[in-house]
Amino acid sequence: MAVPTNTNKKRLIFVLIVISIAAFALIIRLGYIQIARGEELKKGALEQWTKGIEIKSKRGTIFDRNGKKLAISVSSYTVWASPADIKDPDTTVKLVAEVLNMDEELVYEKITKKTSVEKIKQWISNEEAKELRNLKLQGIEIVDDNKRYYPYEDFASYILGFTDIDNYGLYGIERMYDKYLTGTPGRWVKIEDARGRQMPYGGEKVYDAEDGLNVVLTIDETIQHFAEKAAQESLMTTKAKNVSIIVMEPNTGDILAMATLPQYNPNNPREPLDEELKKQWKDLPQDELMSRWYDMWRNFAINDSYEPGSTFKLITAAAAIEENVAQINSNFYCNGFIRDIPGGILKCARWYNPHGAQTLKEGMNNSCNVVFVDLARRLGKDKFYKYIKAFGFGEKTGIDLPGEQSGIIPISTDVIREINLATLSYGHGIAVTPIQLINAVSAIVNGGNLMKPRLVSQLIDNDGNVVIENKPEVIRRVISKTTSETMLAMMGSVVTEGTGSNAYVPGYKVGGKTGTAQKIIDGRYAQGKYIGSFVAVAPVTDPKIVVLAIVDEPEGIYYGGSVAAPIAGKVIEETLSYLEVKPEYTEEEKEQFEYTVVVPDVINMKLEEAAKILSELGFKYTTESFNIIENSMVIDQFPKPGTEVTKGSIIDLYLMEEEKNDNRINMPDLIGKSREEIINILNQLGLKYELKGDGKAIKQDPSPGTDIDINYNIKVEFSSVKE
Repeated sequence: MAVPTNTNKKRLIFVLIVISIAAFALIIRLGYIQIARGEELKKGALEQWTKGIEIKSKRGTIFDRNGKKLAISVSSYTVWASPADIKDPDTTVKLVAEVLNMDEELVYEKITKKTSVEKIKQWISNEEAKELRNLKLQGIEIVDDNKRYYPYEDFASYILGFTDIDNYGLYGIERMYDKYLTGTPGRWVKIEDARGRQMPYGGEKVYDAEDGLNVVLTIDETIQHFAEKAAQESLMTTKAKNVSIIVMEPNTGDILAMATLPQYNPNNPREPLDEELKKQWKDLPQDELMSRWYDMWRNFAINDSYEPGSTFKLITAAAAIEENVAQINSNFYCNGFIRDIPGGILKCARWYNPHGAQTLKEGMNNSCNVVFVDLARRLGKDKFYKYIKAFGFGEKTGIDLPGEQSGIIPISTDVIREINLATLSYGHGIAVTPIQLINAVSAIVNGGNLMKPRLVSQLIDNDGNVVIENKPEVIRRVISKTTSETMLAMMGSVVTEGTGSNAYVPGYKVGGKTGTAQKIIDGRYAQGKYIGSFVAVAPVTDPKIVVLAIVDEPEGIYYGGSVAAPIAGKVIEETLSYLEVKPEYTEEEKEQFEYTVVVPDVINMKLEEAAKILSELGFKYTTESFNIIENSMVIDQFPKPGTEVTKGSIIDLYLMEEEKNDNRINMPDLIGKSREEIINILNQLGLKYELKGDGKAIKQDPSPGTDIDINYNIKVEFSSVKE
């Protein structure tokens, strides 16, 4: 055996060192990959191996203050394709296109895309989903989905707003509370190979979606109905551009109703309700069409400002009384004109027949400009401006709706000349939003506290637990309780003795103030275009509600006392009766109005028949139904038959109804009803049921108000069932 030479030994040592270094480097590299980048690479590998289909979370429900559902999510389905798993594209295309009524070329384009998953069609019907599932097409998946639905159609659309196709809020409460309503989406995860085919033993996992929170509004569906009905009647009779009505609870700032007409249907928000408009919009270019949409969605009560006219005299009077520059019986004199102000001659509306000597109370009744100019001059621009700001004008109220405007007031007292001070006193040279005005008047009548308007009271989970609560919030105190009481007395006099007589409601002491102002368009007063308004409080002895009615561009008569006061009076009468505020008649009114009648029995009658009987006896009625169907039948009523009530009272009718949701229905309340009554109700609804015993129903499954499938088997137990 040859002895290695030194040269060979050196070579071997060199090779050994090189191999050792290389091995050490590989070990270092392997450690770096496994330890330092292990999680990152593992995540990347998983992303390559897996494909996921999003499972939409169920959007939260929007309720009114009494738990009525104003916006809901209904069950639906979405079809997805996994192109790599489809073996026979031609056959798949024909079958899918036929079931979904889609163009075959479009379906083929989708199922042959170089993607992991592709959406074929969103929101298919239950029948389409069943048919497609029965075909058992490889690579085609049907995933549970939900879509937004507004069961009352165009009801309260400016409050609720609407969502896009992916259920994200675009307007109204839907937008403002989107992050709470949306919830957290889930995911359906599958393992696939390099070609995108699902691996047979890879398994799959479903991560459930987390439903959104439910929003509880301060809106009362019944009062909102009163407001919308009154607005619709006014729109038809005055042929106005729009009519807006707000009803507020002054002590809390709660908005009980906010109606602006004409409206739109949030189920189809890009299509006007008016057939003529539909035709006009049909061929409009996209940019102009979008402009029309935004105009249609504008909420006048929040998004627009206007000169308040004489309704602003309430602010002037409250400031003057609070600063003790005048009292309710202070004397003034109107000769029809104000001639001593540099910059112009101002006149009273009745300049041709001046009011002469009058007190502040009489000046409010007469809506005399001369009196209020005098008050503003006594206050001075600094003090008057302080109260304009204190009542919230020139700043947003903070209401939970998008696009709120701040209105327009002088930027400082430096720009207020004597002529400006004078016109400000009667609501000219200033622009306010309706929500600002009603909020300020609420402060005047509630004892002096400016409240933050509240539209959402709570956010709750599906078990009814309160997650977030918005409590009533006092922004600041503006006037004293004594001033508030004086203002209430003057406002009451405006209705009983002054320009607001058309808002008179027997039994309820209504107070208010009329307003009429010429519109400003493009910075100029528009000839022949006016806004008539009326702000009211009732009862003045114990304020429960404040109502603001605004009629924009009425045809013909445009004075607030003529076009707006009757609307406010009607809403007040129906609302206070609904809230069970007992009327207090004067001796004269008692002789004319106060007597009781017995409530008739209209249960098991068709709505048309029941309505006729109630109307003939002088009653009004409301329903608790989402959707009134043809030949709707009355299944219950309140007050009960035989009860003695005041003539003109409101009777609540509970109707047999059908939900518009596919195969879903709202479970009626069966407790206390007889077996025969329940059989009749359940048969009418087309539900399956199981009855145990006789007598009166004492237990039911599911509970009243539950949203159930029409195939659910209803179980009812009666009082004779033994434990």
